[in-house]
Amino acid sequence: MMTRRLALCLLLAFGATPAFAQDKLFPETPSVVSYTFREDLKKDTAGTLDKIKALGITDIEFSDLFGHTAPELRKMLDERGMTCSSYGTSYDIALKKTDEAAANAKALGAKFVRVAWIPHKGAFDLELTKKVAADFNTIGKALKETHGLTFCYHNHGYEFAAHENGTLFDELVKLTDPAYVSYEIDILWAFYPGIDPAALIEKHGSRFKLMHLKDLKKGVQGDQSGKTAVENDVALGTGQLDMPAILKAAKKAGLAHYYIEDESPQPWEQVPVSLTYLKSLTK
Repeated sequence: MMTRRLALCLLLAFGATPAFAQDKLFPETPSVVSYTFREDLKKDTAGTLDKIKALGITDIEFSDLFGHTAPELRKMLDERGMTCSSYGTSYDIALKKTDEAAANAKALGAKFVRVAWIPHKGAFDLELTKKVAADFNTIGKALKETHGLTFCYHNHGYEFAAHENGTLFDELVKLTDPAYVSYEIDILWAFYPGIDPAALIEKHGSRFKLMHLKDLKKGVQGDQSGKTAVENDVALGTGQLDMPAILKAAKKAGLAHYYIEDESPQPWEQVPVSLTYLKSLTK
């Protein structure tokens, strides 16, 4: 009887790809958000990059320069064969210091500039949604036309207040120009206020370019606050989210980058579990 290994060798020799080599739902190694290892990156940036690479991860979304300039951080990445595909900054900097944000992103080698929080007091409402949409269009147009970068907004939960037959997030997507504004879905911060992340991806399709891979501790009830204890971030596959359904929707929509973001106090223990889980998934 032909063994699995022999069959693989024969198929590869004749240029064919075996079915059992194609059955992985998530065959690539994901990227990681710098916030996952924030404490270590503050103390020893270079050493922490070495430890991240040892996990097999070579791409990072930075939302902090950890006391370095962007060129200094880029040099550390280049020396290790690592990359930065997305750069996160604040709403105010993106709007009022767009060129500065773009310069940092380009120095790091990033193609995306991301904002992850909209400053607001009280409930997130329609009036603010309209203002934010106008600001995002301004930011996105400047980043695209002047710097060749793509602007993305990362949801945080409060945007999912009901509005007409959908949510204020749906309204934000509708009011922003797809030529200039894209989105990064944080699947935990969609699920937490009661939204199905897979359905959300299917609804808005190619508007989503990036994803934060996270899972929520079993038994935790969510809301629209955009906040939860860091201990509620658990390794992928051990919480409440339906990862296979979410990833299938994301693959269909053609998302460009997937970043593990583990806000827990024990990322070095949990990230390897998440990586193993992702590799175990089949179509």
